[in-house]
Amino acid sequence: MTHTPASPQGLNLALQGGGSHGAFTWGVLDALLEDGGFKFPGISGTSAGAMNAVAVAHGFAMGAAQTPQDPAAAHREACEIARATLRQLWEGVGAMGSFTLGVAVMSNPLMGLMSQFLSPYQTNPLDINPLRQLLERTVDFELLGQALHHDGMPKLFICATNVRTGKGEIFSDARVSADAVMASACLPQLYKAVEINGQFYWDGGFSGNPALYPLIYRTQCSDMLLVQINPIEHDDLPGTASDIAERTNEIMFNAGLLGELRAIDFVRRLLAEGKLDPDRYKSVLMHQIDGGAALSRFGAASKSRVDMAFLLRLFELGRKEGLQWVHDHRNDVGVRQTLQIVDNA
Repeated sequence: MTHTPASPQGLNLALQGGGSHGAFTWGVLDALLEDGGFKFPGISGTSAGAMNAVAVAHGFAMGAAQTPQDPAAAHREACEIARATLRQLWEGVGAMGSFTLGVAVMSNPLMGLMSQFLSPYQTNPLDINPLRQLLERTVDFELLGQALHHDGMPKLFICATNVRTGKGEIFSDARVSADAVMASACLPQLYKAVEINGQFYWDGGFSGNPALYPLIYRTQCSDMLLVQINPIEHDDLPGTASDIAERTNEIMFNAGLLGELRAIDFVRRLLAEGKLDPDRYKSVLMHQIDGGAALSRFGAASKSRVDMAFLLRLFELGRKEGLQWVHDHRNDVGVRQTLQIVDNA
């Protein structure tokens, strides 16, 4: 049911990558956009999360281009265009027959064996990636760049990993492009490093899945919703080679996120104790929709599964979780944190 408040509540979005499991995030975003009660000052995304992020921003850019007189009507229209863009993107993925954004390649025995002996410079010398063509058909990056400074437009933060320095790099403002999104999603076992202005980039998951700090320092909004699709905890000890490889990837791709969550919690505690200046440090209110547990039952191989029936199943799971979160926590936004950050270290 669409919610029509006098003014939408500000909520930053932090979107993880994880191959076709990003369709779960599509469902979450569809629920938030349909509700209409939220605006998104900033969206940080990595890999499949970056694709979801630019699809949402494209919707708001299209809405800004139409410039209706009524701000509430403009917001509703932008939300509906964003929903349509997300559906177009994922239906395009479903029609492609393969998906490799954020896939733990080593979890596939054949791909893992090939990657030990052959690089993408040998197996894919032309660097063919149909995802790029799909992305460019779906998102008007020229329009997106022109609309970035319009009122109501989300700020985009796309994380990729600089191969030379090993550090995460954030592409924002005029630097947001199809190249930046593909860099964020570039698995080195499958694709050549993406070159942007003389620098080479690999998947952003190595350095930030997703990066939270741009949402803290470059927006005024204190609330942040993390849509997580990679599980942090596993109760079972991995025993097979593929299970070990998948768990290794999960730990590696969650490491940066866990570090940032601990830092956010540390700053919050120091602010509460009066040990930091509240005029200089932001008390971030973290929220979470955790799809990791629900998605883990499908197994690592499902991250490259793209039949439309499966993607729609993930979409419905995400949508259900999104609607439940809105029902449970709408009134917490701007008031209190709902993610309990526990550090047992």
